[in-house]
Amino acid sequence: MSSRSTALVTGPTAGIGRSFAHQLAQQGHDLVLVARDRARLEAEAAQLRSTYGVDVEVLVADLTDRAELAAVEARLADADRPVDLLVNNAGFGLKGRFLTNDVDAEQAMLDVLVTAVMRLSHAALGAMAERGSGGIINVSSVAAFLPRGTYSAAKAYVNSFSEWAAREYGPQGVTVTCLCPGFTKTEFHERMQVSRGSAPDFMWLDADDLVAAALKDHAKGRIFSIPGAQYKAITRAARVVPNGLLQRFQAMGRK
Repeated sequence: MSSRSTALVTGPTAGIGRSFAHQLAQQGHDLVLVARDRARLEAEAAQLRSTYGVDVEVLVADLTDRAELAAVEARLADADRPVDLLVNNAGFGLKGRFLTNDVDAEQAMLDVLVTAVMRLSHAALGAMAERGSGGIINVSSVAAFLPRGTYSAAKAYVNSFSEWAAREYGPQGVTVTCLCPGFTKTEFHERMQVSRGSAPDFMWLDADDLVAAALKDHAKGRIFSIPGAQYKAITRAARVVPNGLLQRFQAMGRK
């Protein structure tokens, strides 16, 4: 049995999740990778094993499926195979407005962005609090601070939940950090058919850089990690600027 710590990462085959998997492996963590696509998971696991010499477990699960989600919860709760760090990264967005989206698509987004985060955190926190150590990084978004429809609302839940959990379970040895990136150069926007020109070049973040910053913030026990000076400024302004002005930023990303 490996003496290394173990991190479980959801959505690890691309973008921010993939960067988390590689940087954690480089730091010497064994991994549990969770996603729907077995072929991509196995390919990523093979690369991580060969590059970093860590153990990598593959767990195929659709987080919108309650039975498959339960299997991930069980893995997090397994006291015999403790998970030291949970990275709730899996997610997707919908380009259309609320009433133009199919309600089942809206439900699926809610299931992944909110229900899965809550249930996986519940399983992880139970095990971590009992043994007095562990950590969770919830990948949220700067959209949580802005009026951006149901995606924004879901991420606002993640922010609020993470801040509460950090304060509630910090005294029991569990560190919870909420990562709030803005526009990032990943597959996320491509899948939504959102062009890179939807925001100025200076607004686009590098996934590796923001993950490195998030891991440092987590190690320091910070509750929020907001990468990029531009997004730090936006989130500060969002607390004082009227929603009418924030609507201008809302329009970005829908072109």
